Amino acid sequence: MASPRLETFCCPSRDPATDLVLGFQPAFFNGMSAASAGLGLLGTAAQLLPKRRLGYRRLSHSALHKPAASSRILLFLSICDMLGCVGIIIRSLVWLSFPDFVSKISVNGTETWPPAFCVASAMWIQLFYSATFWWLFCYAIDVYLIVKQSSGVSILVLYHMMTWGLAILLCVEGVAMLYYPSISSCEKGLQHAIPHYVTTYTPLLLVLFANPILFSKTAAAVAGLLKGRQGIYTENERRLGTEVKLRFFKILLVFIICWLPNLINESLLFYLELQPDMNVDGLKNVRNAALITWFIMSILNPMQGFLSTLAFYGWTGCDFYLKFQRQEVPWESPETSAAADNAFSSPASTSVNYHGFRQQPSKVQTANGYENSDELSVVSEGSETSTFELNMPRGERDFSADGDSVGSAERA
Repeated sequence: MASPRLETFCCPSRDPATDLVLGFQPAFFNGMSAASAGLGLLGTAAQLLPKRRLGYRRLSHSALHKPAASSRILLFLSICDMLGCVGIIIRSLVWLSFPDFVSKISVNGTETWPPAFCVASAMWIQLFYSATFWWLFCYAIDVYLIVKQSSGVSILVLYHMMTWGLAILLCVEGVAMLYYPSISSCEKGLQHAIPHYVTTYTPLLLVLFANPILFSKTAAAVAGLLKGRQGIYTENERRLGTEVKLRFFKILLVFIICWLPNLINESLLFYLELQPDMNVDGLKNVRNAALITWFIMSILNPMQGFLSTLAFYGWTGCDFYLKFQRQEVPWESPETSAAADNAFSSPASTSVNYHGFRQQPSKVQTANGYENSDELSVVSEGSETSTFELNMPRGERDFSADGDSVGSAERA
């Protein structure tokens, strides 16, 4: 799990609230954290691995287009989640396997490696989970700009600079303030730890409050875009607009479920630290609530990556495709080769889907006369119900927007 209390625990002079949560059933807590992180890591990897039904479905002579920036943002977000899970697993296994090593963290100034490992593992977890917050914020910005037709793949460089620059800056600044003047002689006091907590929760709160606004504006822009095609709003357009709203709702729901316990737990611990004596009987319910939310965090935080992929792509199945086979190109006569070139000359003939990496021409004509443009395919990618039926001018097959063959107009 990701909490600024992990860095606070590395200080020999830590506060009583941190001792309360980290000192209660540590073996059970770390076991739950490692198990949840392991499940989240395996689930996310299983979602991202190539599948036979989602892999490179067909090849043509047309050049492949690069995926949109938002599709790559989702991939980077999932990778950061997986790296955060790796940090939780390593930290939890060390805590479980070497209790004597962990106990030396509290020894003031006499040990080097235990505090160093404690700080490094805590910073690793905080950095990558902070990066997931920034990537999710960039995703909300990108889909909004794409719908407004003012974004492209090149802006991904700016997203990288913002995500990693702010994540590293806030992480280093918060830790530097917490461990001043040194790890072995941290100053004790709530005021000393507040800057660290602020830098940790700033990106989380940004996503919690800014993303719903951006998603609502994007959904409204999609509805306006659909209405503006031919001035009508049919059942197909209404279904696509509903699917876009549902997709954004699922993304926000996963985020709130996984990270709201952190805010509740930190508020409870902060309230306990303000009390003269947090061990009085009158605060028993508050202490129990803090411990309950602490254990909930250990389960939900590492599961964010897997649950997010379900919100982004849905369940992609277990039909993994891990071997790319080489296909030999048969010799063809000039007449046969020319016929093949004509058969693949349609702009709708190239479509590649790799877990939302939708690679296809910028605009294709739908069966109803509408153009399915990049801005709509990006916000509806991964959807089962928001596909358009495409008619090929020369071909004999109808294709849905995700590249599947759904039927044949004529059969040999």
